[in-house]
Amino acid sequence: MRNIRAAVRLFLFVTSTIGLHTVWFIVNIFIPNRIYWRQVIFAAWTKSFVRISNMQIEVSGPLPKPPFFLVTNHLSYTDIAALRAVLPGVFVAKKDIQGWFLAGRICRDMGTIFIDRENRRDIPRAGEQILDRLEQGEGVVVFPEGTSTKGETVLPFNSSFFEFAAKARVPVSYAALSYRTAEGEMPAHLAACWWEDISFFAHLWRLFKVKEYTATIDFGEKTITGSDRKELARELHRKVSEKFKPVE
Repeated sequence: MRNIRAAVRLFLFVTSTIGLHTVWFIVNIFIPNRIYWRQVIFAAWTKSFVRISNMQIEVSGPLPKPPFFLVTNHLSYTDIAALRAVLPGVFVAKKDIQGWFLAGRICRDMGTIFIDRENRRDIPRAGEQILDRLEQGEGVVVFPEGTSTKGETVLPFNSSFFEFAAKARVPVSYAALSYRTAEGEMPAHLAACWWEDISFFAHLWRLFKVKEYTATIDFGEKTITGSDRKELARELHRKVSEKFKPVE
């Protein structure tokens, strides 16, 4: 039964992804406001993923309103669907994703800001892009741990992600993400969190076998501002860690 469920969901996921991107590609030619149209398609895709995977979302705390710069811990690709389903925005992702088959092109079209984390000289360029998106009224989400985790704890934040925010005194919003599955299902640290050395589709198949799972997002009450990137990173890490619930 679980394999049948996963097969049906995988078919629906691939179909909806290709279908929505095709609509984006065609209609984009005639829509003058590309930011608006991109957000419409991105929202439709994330909500379709939420429905197909049967993700339940629980939100606490005030949602930031665009333009915002939001940081959160990182557990899986499902974080993007969970966050984008409840608030508009674009994401900062590692440069490697650009080379992924189909997914790289879709991420670029959906406004993803790519950053080469191994090249410090790429940080200012990404920072300028983030500031540009904020000036255009968009929200930007970043995962400053730099990698997805098993959900046992929140890894230290890479302070380089906050260099532009410290220089420009950008108010930073924060949130903590976690997942859980029902009793009798595969535990969430395996079903939802993508930390093992397995491919995206191998993990996606595992996730789609689970009947349902819950994403919890706890937003911070106030933004944090600082002029020192290292102090800003430490303070935001402390705030996120206080709200974080370990994944079981």
